Amino acid sequence: MLTVPFHKPSIGLEEIDEVVDTLKGGWLTTGPKTKKFETEFARYLGHQHAVAVNSCTAALHLALEAIGLEAGMSVVVPTMTFAATAEVVRYFNAKPILVDCQATDFNMDVADAELRIQTALTRGEKVTAIIPVHYGGQVGDVAGVATLAQRYNLKIIEDAAHCCPAFYRLDANAPWQSVGTAADISCYSFYANKTITTGEGGMACTNRIDYADRMRTMSLHGISKDAWKRFTSEGSWYYEIIAPGFKYNLTDIASGIGLHQLRKADLLRHQRMQLANRYAELLGAVDELILPTEHPNRNHSWHLYVIRLKLEQLTLDRGEIISELKKAGIGTSVHWLPLHMHPYYRDTYGFQSEDLPQAARLYPEIISLPIFPGMTGPEIEYVCDQLKRIIAGHVKASAKMPLPKLQETITGNLQSITSGCKP
Repeated sequence: MLTVPFHKPSIGLEEIDEVVDTLKGGWLTTGPKTKKFETEFARYLGHQHAVAVNSCTAALHLALEAIGLEAGMSVVVPTMTFAATAEVVRYFNAKPILVDCQATDFNMDVADAELRIQTALTRGEKVTAIIPVHYGGQVGDVAGVATLAQRYNLKIIEDAAHCCPAFYRLDANAPWQSVGTAADISCYSFYANKTITTGEGGMACTNRIDYADRMRTMSLHGISKDAWKRFTSEGSWYYEIIAPGFKYNLTDIASGIGLHQLRKADLLRHQRMQLANRYAELLGAVDELILPTEHPNRNHSWHLYVIRLKLEQLTLDRGEIISELKKAGIGTSVHWLPLHMHPYYRDTYGFQSEDLPQAARLYPEIISLPIFPGMTGPEIEYVCDQLKRIIAGHVKASAKMPLPKLQETITGNLQSITSGCKP
């Protein structure tokens, strides 16, 4: 029996050597390698400025602080996202306006977002920003979000935690551009299971120097000057605290890893794409599954490979299928329980599951299968074989029957029932 983990990072000798060089060099915290990582990252994705931090959560927090979010304001957030997207709004004692998702890609439903913005405005709320999330690496409705933001004067903070790299174009004749370049601030994750990783880490990117300067200052205690320069020939021992900042800086150890991961980004994304294509080949004929697809004019990053179960055709539920895969040595995950169904948001804002019906309906159907660079042919074949075996053994009888035969059986049953009834 093979054992296939849900994820395994792709770390090479280049990253290891860079970390060793950092350790030998004597500069471990935020320093020259972090500055280099910021410069190369901004150049690669087409941003003017990049601020390296210790998580995407930190990047989102700094972004909202930079645009001036205050207590009592509201921010539009998808319900189908990780905790961080909404919790950073709560850091300010502001309110997340949770929005439903689309069934096609689990991304924010822009039409639903507009209805909820209008409802919030009628209640007198000050809606300040919108945080779209590109679910699993599938680029969302960038143009729709931009139009909505312009209509209601909202700042766009893109949660691109799953999208490094991912690219899109507005139509077949438009130029390709990186996810996040059209936002006021975009935020990326380098967590262990992301396409490029620093173990823990993130980046906040923007084309506005005032936002970049504010985020850089607030990322390290509100210090007025780059802290690492204080200990070089370029800097001074003197500094001032100009705001109550945070401790969000990224270390040079992590940035050393990031530099080489970034240089492999296209290769790593291509390897994930090949795995996604292989999944589609191996599972495409399984009628009880709905597989993810890549939208036209989009380059999916394939951070996640999320399948949907046609539960009406199966005698097992999602939890039982995950349990069977686990017994076969296969790691899986679920992304995610929608935010409005978590106790905190349910209790704080009085949500019912049906308040965001699409997300609530989709949640029991989804499973994230293993996908990572370095995943072998035998591993992906084993995952698919085991999944098909489990499904084949638990298909409802009615689902197995061809449609003409099913109609014949139903007609026969109805005739039998009718003939047995007294006039």
